[in-house]
Amino acid sequence: MNRPAVHLNELGIVCALGEGRQTVSKALFADDAPRGVSVSDVLTPGRPLALGRYSGAVPSLQDCPLPLRSRNNGLLRLALAQIRPQVDAAIAQYGADRVAVIVGTSTSGIGESETALAQLRQRGQWPETFHYGQQEMGSPARFVAAEAGIHGPAWTISTACSSSAKALTSAARLLRAGIVDAVIAGGADSLCRFTIQGFSALESVSAERCNPFSRHRAGINIGEGAALFLMTREPGRVRLSGWGESADAHHISAPEPEGRGAIVAISQALQRAGLAAADIDYVNLHGTATPQNDAMESHALARTLGLSVAASSTKPLTGHSLGAAGAIEAGLCWLTLVDNPHQHLPPHWWDGQRDPDLPALQLVSPGQRATSPIRHVLSQSFAFGGSNAALLLSAA
Repeated sequence: MNRPAVHLNELGIVCALGEGRQTVSKALFADDAPRGVSVSDVLTPGRPLALGRYSGAVPSLQDCPLPLRSRNNGLLRLALAQIRPQVDAAIAQYGADRVAVIVGTSTSGIGESETALAQLRQRGQWPETFHYGQQEMGSPARFVAAEAGIHGPAWTISTACSSSAKALTSAARLLRAGIVDAVIAGGADSLCRFTIQGFSALESVSAERCNPFSRHRAGINIGEGAALFLMTREPGRVRLSGWGESADAHHISAPEPEGRGAIVAISQALQRAGLAAADIDYVNLHGTATPQNDAMESHALARTLGLSVAASSTKPLTGHSLGAAGAIEAGLCWLTLVDNPHQHLPPHWWDGQRDPDLPALQLVSPGQRATSPIRHVLSQSFAFGGSNAALLLSAA
């Protein structure tokens, strides 16, 4: 049975690299110095940490109902605004009830709850600007649907770091099934003390810019941002040609050491796309710079795609945006396929000190370009609990 192709027609993106496709692309491919992640103690007074923080203004959402006001949703407003003309056109063409919204997140509005709790302790009452609904996981999808005037299916996925990658695969299934004609799909996460302290308790946070796949890697940089795609069956510049998902449930936080679940997800993506390992031009690694994740991922990649494919982790630029990471990194892959006439590859910023216990991946050097047109790129997301997702994007 022939399945209809699914296209990632438009992209809106905001992260530590900036806001909008042109700004993010310029910062992503810069080869003189890494952009994005910077040291700050804004959330950890007296303890400076490298964070992937968006430094621009985030809308306050005072025009929205109180339960929808959060930094998370403010980031989504910035991303949605970039694709709003195309979203409006899709609604006009298909009808508001034939457009869906699927968003991945892990924090939702927890940051607003943190601020409200601090005021409760100081003043003995909740601030008028707080509503419990701000931290509900369903809030991001509700916000995007309300903001865009959409009446089709709308839900939020929260599976840790695979959340927004799985939002894209869920959107593809809706489109292939003919349930809707367009989907706004992606993810958002915002920096908050909760995630920083949680990963700190796991001894997984690096105070300096993270150093993926190095023998000196020492943990992640927490980041934030949002990315939204308009997905349809109509031809566009990028196809979601394949995807794979698995759940190995090896451990609540540690990855399965041999990468069995990751291998399943990557293999499924290749099979669904009808591609061989040799067809892949670039891999965006999950690359968290934690000892166990990098070890697992390097072995999984070596077993599925070999050691000759160009690969990089972009988390030293964006930080690890958790539930938004899958969509943001798919966005960086989208930018690698679109309006990239010089065939730049996303660089891998690190200290260059290989871990002798890991397979020798072909990590992209700053300024490196592909020697032939970039056609197929793979983006990998591996989450707590063994939730694995792989997205295969292809130039149309």
